[in-house]
Amino acid sequence: MAEPTRPTVYSIAAHRGFADALVAGIVPRYFEYGLGLARLTMLLPSTRAVRTITEAFIRNAGETGRDGLLLPRMVVAGALDLDEALGALLDPLGAADIPPAADPTRRLLRLAELLRVELGADAPPAPALLRLARDIAAVMDRLLVEDIAPEALLSDTVLDRLENLADHWRGNIRLFAAIQARWLAELDARGEVDAATRRNRLFDHAARRWRAGPPAYPIIAAGVTSAAPALARMLRVVSELPAGAVILPDLDLSLSAEVWDELGSAGAAAEGEAPFATGDAVTHPQYHLKLLLNRMGIAREEVQPWHRRGIAAAAPERSHAISSLFLPPQASKAWVDLPADKRRLAGVRVMESAGPEEEAQAAALLAREALEVPERRVAIVTPDRGLAARIVQHLARWNIAADDSAGIALSQSAAGRLFLLLADVAAQQAAPVPLMALLEHPLVRRGEERARWLQQARRLDLVLRGPRPSPGLGPLGELAEKHKLTNWWDEVASILAPLLEGDALPLGAWIERLTQAGEALAGAELWSREDGRALAMLLDDLRLNAEEGSLAIEPRDLAPILRDFCDAVQVRPPYGGHPRLAIYGLLESRMTRADLVICAGLTEGSWPARPATDPLLAPAILRALGVPGADFRIGLAAHDLAGLLGAPDVVLSYARRDAAGPAIPSRFVLRVRALLGEDLLDKHIEHGAVTLARALDHAEAAQPYQRPEPCPSVEQRKVPVSVTALDRLRSDPYQFYASAILRLNPLDALDAEPTPAWRGIAAHAILERWHKQGGSIEAIADAVLAEASPHPLMLALWRPRLMKALEWATAEVAAQQGRTPEVFEERGEMMVRGVRIHGKVDRIDRLDDGTLAIVDYKTGSPPSGAQVEKGYALQLGTLGLMAEAGAWPKATGTPSKFEYWSLARNAKSPTGFGYIATPVLDGNKRSGIPPDNFLPQARFFLDDALDRWILGEEPFTARLNPDAPGYDTYDQLMRLDEWVFRDTGAKGGGA
Repeated sequence: MAEPTRPTVYSIAAHRGFADALVAGIVPRYFEYGLGLARLTMLLPSTRAVRTITEAFIRNAGETGRDGLLLPRMVVAGALDLDEALGALLDPLGAADIPPAADPTRRLLRLAELLRVELGADAPPAPALLRLARDIAAVMDRLLVEDIAPEALLSDTVLDRLENLADHWRGNIRLFAAIQARWLAELDARGEVDAATRRNRLFDHAARRWRAGPPAYPIIAAGVTSAAPALARMLRVVSELPAGAVILPDLDLSLSAEVWDELGSAGAAAEGEAPFATGDAVTHPQYHLKLLLNRMGIAREEVQPWHRRGIAAAAPERSHAISSLFLPPQASKAWVDLPADKRRLAGVRVMESAGPEEEAQAAALLAREALEVPERRVAIVTPDRGLAARIVQHLARWNIAADDSAGIALSQSAAGRLFLLLADVAAQQAAPVPLMALLEHPLVRRGEERARWLQQARRLDLVLRGPRPSPGLGPLGELAEKHKLTNWWDEVASILAPLLEGDALPLGAWIERLTQAGEALAGAELWSREDGRALAMLLDDLRLNAEEGSLAIEPRDLAPILRDFCDAVQVRPPYGGHPRLAIYGLLESRMTRADLVICAGLTEGSWPARPATDPLLAPAILRALGVPGADFRIGLAAHDLAGLLGAPDVVLSYARRDAAGPAIPSRFVLRVRALLGEDLLDKHIEHGAVTLARALDHAEAAQPYQRPEPCPSVEQRKVPVSVTALDRLRSDPYQFYASAILRLNPLDALDAEPTPAWRGIAAHAILERWHKQGGSIEAIADAVLAEASPHPLMLALWRPRLMKALEWATAEVAAQQGRTPEVFEERGEMMVRGVRIHGKVDRIDRLDDGTLAIVDYKTGSPPSGAQVEKGYALQLGTLGLMAEAGAWPKATGTPSKFEYWSLARNAKSPTGFGYIATPVLDGNKRSGIPPDNFLPQARFFLDDALDRWILGEEPFTARLNPDAPGYDTYDQLMRLDEWVFRDTGAKGGGA
């Protein structure tokens, strides 16, 4: 056995640029003619790091003028998929005694099933079970990576702390321990181990082999910062190999011993003390590196500085400024006496924007400006994927293609959305919103037949506007037949029918049905792009591991379950963006370097992210077990920023507001501002990009929008006027102009809540049929409502109230003396000065004295007397004028009574609903029009409206009478909120 040598550990300072500096030092050290660097093996932290180092080798070859280069063997050593990455590096027989790893997806599904059995009758629905299973799997991996055995949960240290915990924490720990024990027993029976356990054993196996017999080829570990104990042990062995080395990124060798000690014990506590003390500076960017060195058994003084620098290196003073920037609390007191040259962050700018849109625009402008310089590289780094998407879109306006290398969740991709829409259709029994989103999806019927398909789909879209119909394909088929869509709908129904059949099914059966429906709708387009391939891999994985007879899934649970699986899969774009521009997430940005680095989205909750408390193990238990707390990830985010600050030109960007409201600048930005102080801060503020971003889309100040006053021509004005539109014409002429002259009829939303108008139409239809046919009004109501196919929930909530109101109406009709109904729900018209006045009367009764009573049914409250006096509610008066003019031959005569029969609530009614009101000044009423003046006044208001707007030249002014009741149908068209407060003094928008 070879004697261990002094460990070889290096640190590449932040200002040198890790990847380029690493390659600049490796090439002259390990290059050999003939073989080149091919004999070198590099252990790297991620597959992204492999790509970054490969690009650095290419840049180095171009800088040094080499014609060709054989690259080293690069092995991923920091992720849980080490089994495949490290397998080729080991002797094929050397790891035969290490059991295979359990499939992560199978483990998740089995944990959910074990939870269902363990919880019994208290088990939550399947989506919650799977989320709880994910939490348990994450905690198991977290403990296994830290080399914490399952029996550690039963140690005296943990049990002592259980007594002081709340009941829910104790219950969570018991549940976790029970599920873990069941799972480990199942693993033993299958001869498998968890992936994290296998990973640890592979590390230990490699360490033993290399210590016993150092390989003939050099091995270096570069950029690996994970402090997992097994990995740390292997890195220690690598550092002691004759031709080995460990190269760390951004380990601060300039910190004083006092500051280094202030970081805390970092896993090297004295015997009997917790490995991670409550006073440890776990949020410091150097803390996890100190933890790694402690677990490697290497003192910081043994680490050597790397003296090579990269292509895009900054001045050495930058690293000193970064060190000062992140000093822990006690040491940061030195800022007070720190001279300006030690606080200067030359090349670092702070950019404050009003909101995320402005921030994205400014970042895109900075990137575009930098790309104008030949060979200048730009990296935009942000953990906010929404902000990244905005930046991509702003760059596209200048034809700069930028791909977000962090990718998007599969659930947000085209293929993922199509598959989830199929699940939503199954879960909601073909509800209109998911159904139409599915049928009009861009991947459906892509090709020559898409135009015809969309034509039919849009016709169905119009049919389904309004309240949701009854669930299932049957009611939709009836609507399709009614509107002559049968042939097309039959094809759709045959595709979707299997999704709406049956109850709970195993996950594998659901995936099979969804896949068949997806292929029938989209064909090969579903799988042809990168998102489709990612979806196919996910479905194959689920289908392979979803055993028959396992967790049964109800249709309503299918969509959230699949959405959780899709959210965990990232779809990264293919290559093809701008060669000198990259957009990264935090993980992807590690080890990268560019001439300009824009760190965007630097707000609390984004960078750094909010620490998430472990849902199963209390913080006190984690400390007792020796697991870093939730704040540990803040230190990792700080280290990411520290590495990025080493670029020659850096912009730290944040917005004062985000989508949720006011935002707090990141603690890192506040540190930069505090370090610079008032004397230097102004020189580091980026004003130009923000100013240009604000001016880019707003070159001139927008002129105040005036109240609309359209003035159509004489021919355009002369349109028929309905009795209901007359009230609208007088109260808000613009609304009449939009509906009657422009003919802009409002379109109901899909799956809309039943509006008062919809309920009124249904009630009128019931009363009309009852008046004309007689019989049981309850049977008639059921028939009318069945024809409308309302959703059962809406029907269950509204029908009881409707029946009580109809019961009152039928009883009131029967109780009326001295009057006989003659006209029911009939249309009529009259000509007034060449203008057709038309309308539909609900009921006309003949009184004993030969005069008429005009009745109007209302499902809500009738107009007030004050509204009638001002001429805003003249429907009954206009109907009376029409009856007097003979608009309804069945009921001719002079009207003397005008009544609103309201079906609204009335505590005095025997059924609790219904009352009669009149617009005339009668009895104890204080407002209204006297009976003898009612028709003359109605005629006056009618003539006035015709003179001013229909036959005159007065403009159709928007909100002419702000106090008049109205609708908000055309508020957006009239741009109400832009002028209403200025021109009318109103206190709000639409009535």
